[in-house]
Amino acid sequence: MEVPNFSRSASLVRRKSPSFQYPTSHNQTRGEQILLSCHPQHPLALLTSPDPFTCMGCKEYGAGTRFTCQQCNHQLHEFCALAPTTLKSHPLHCQHPLGFCSKPVKGGILGKRCDICNKPTAGYTFRCSACSFQMHPCCAMLSTEMTFPLAHPHPLTLMPAMTLSSGEPGFSCGECKRKRPGRVYRCTATACDYHLHAVCAKNMVNGLRANGVTCLEKPSMRGTFIKIASVVVMEFIGGLIGGLGQGVGDVLGQTMAAGKSASARRLE
Repeated sequence: MEVPNFSRSASLVRRKSPSFQYPTSHNQTRGEQILLSCHPQHPLALLTSPDPFTCMGCKEYGAGTRFTCQQCNHQLHEFCALAPTTLKSHPLHCQHPLGFCSKPVKGGILGKRCDICNKPTAGYTFRCSACSFQMHPCCAMLSTEMTFPLAHPHPLTLMPAMTLSSGEPGFSCGECKRKRPGRVYRCTATACDYHLHAVCAKNMVNGLRANGVTCLEKPSMRGTFIKIASVVVMEFIGGLIGGLGQGVGDVLGQTMAAGKSASARRLE
């Protein structure tokens, strides 16, 4: 089996990855209209534009090449429109086959998250029926070893998934300059401490980086929830301490008043 064809993008290169099948080209001419099962109402045309768009399949951003419906403006990433029904022996989850799912799993207030980029899954996903693993179609375009010429000159390898007791990732990303959850690539070159979040690596795949698109990331519902919860907890603790302090003050005042009254009675 051959690795996916990335001839449309010069921003990433696979290296020594286990082989798997993920078609990324429909062998059609730009602008030619075809019918796809993901949007049977109208034909879709493969077009290229630097403008960003929201994929109606995975609900994530993209730029550059996309399948577009010229009647209802339905737009899809190329890898979402041509997603296979099953991924076998994918290098990011080689122990089980992954099935394509058009609807996300409901997961309560925080929702389900991708096991690669740690972002919520709101649309198309590849999901394992044997375990809880799932990932976005864009994450499925990644592998264990990659080269991203637009971001870093050296080959990168995907680090094992880690659960840090502090809750904070230990690596600052060379692309976004932040620390955040999710899988991380690290540079394989000696004495090079470059790291790249998998979520930032996705921007090399979905066309955002190649088309100079930045700052499109949606606010994290999970992060917002945690911030609100932190404020509520701190206000509760502050109120509790304030109440205790007032109560202690009242008791001390009453004790001192009682002591003065007793002293006055003795003097009489």
